[in-house]
Amino acid sequence: MKKKAVYAIFSNVDGVRMTEKDYLDLDLIAKDCNLFDASDVNCVIQKIQALDEIYEHENLVKIYNYFLSVSKNPEILMNVIQCADRIRDKDTLSALLDLLLMKNIDDEKDLFINVRAMCAKAIANLKDTSAVTPLLYCLNNKDENYKVRLACADALGRIGDRYAVAPLIEVVKDEEEKSVYLRETAASALGMLGDLRAVDPLVSILETQKGIWNKFTFLKERVIEALGKLRLDDNERVFNALKNSLMDESPQIRINAIEAIMDSENPQAVDTIKTCLIEDEDEEVKKNALIALYNLVGREILDEVANGSSYPDALKLEAVSMISEYEDDEDENNDE
Repeated sequence: MKKKAVYAIFSNVDGVRMTEKDYLDLDLIAKDCNLFDASDVNCVIQKIQALDEIYEHENLVKIYNYFLSVSKNPEILMNVIQCADRIRDKDTLSALLDLLLMKNIDDEKDLFINVRAMCAKAIANLKDTSAVTPLLYCLNNKDENYKVRLACADALGRIGDRYAVAPLIEVVKDEEEKSVYLRETAASALGMLGDLRAVDPLVSILETQKGIWNKFTFLKERVIEALGKLRLDDNERVFNALKNSLMDESPQIRINAIEAIMDSENPQAVDTIKTCLIEDEDEEVKKNALIALYNLVGREILDEVANGSSYPDALKLEAVSMISEYEDDEDENNDE
């Protein structure tokens, strides 16, 4: 919808005439949206969402920032954060950080957990490194709600400032951390950051948690994914840790390890994955090994599996299906 050209005329105390672009009565706009009444939250949200049909980008930012600073309703605040996140203006950072740090909320703080987690996500989308310190403050506060800490860990990874590497490593290494989910998110964040300082602590987790099932399964999955993103083809310790993960009880961990080995560019990658293709007993693991080998060596592995007598029927069918897709792609390329 095309924005309306609304430029109402106002007069300041000196009698100088100003357009709406120069002056906003933020309190009046808030009242028009029933922000301070909020007896009908859905109505308030609809009015807020309609603001972008009236105001241009610059003024929307001012309005959203004001609403973030004065509203005390969690549901409305989450809607305003979503609206602000759509336009992603760095002038919103201060208001988001104030809300994350609860500077304008004095009581019933538990009601604002999801609001603050959403703030962290919106802050991450701004990619502003000045937010790293406040995010670390929340991450390192063990009395903080785990949802907020999770969102802050993820935000630190997505912002990409390497100042966050050391604190995230400490979270991953902390075996006394109550939330294993937080350690998983910190591991993923380290993968996003791509800093080599994370290698040893991540590998150590695979080595020390070897053979442990239950709650550490997902942590190992995230660690393997992070190591895969680091792409350390010349690091034998990393490769050996990934190779050993192919013997883990969890099929998903084995699948993740296959993908990480495929991306490692290690000269042993093909032979290692082929051994897994032949020896692993899980059908999905075998299929993922076949896909990885296809990515590494091409069509020849598909022909070998499809025509080989030592492979199970399910895997042969997968190979035949992939061959059909391969040939269709070849025909399309030839037609072009």
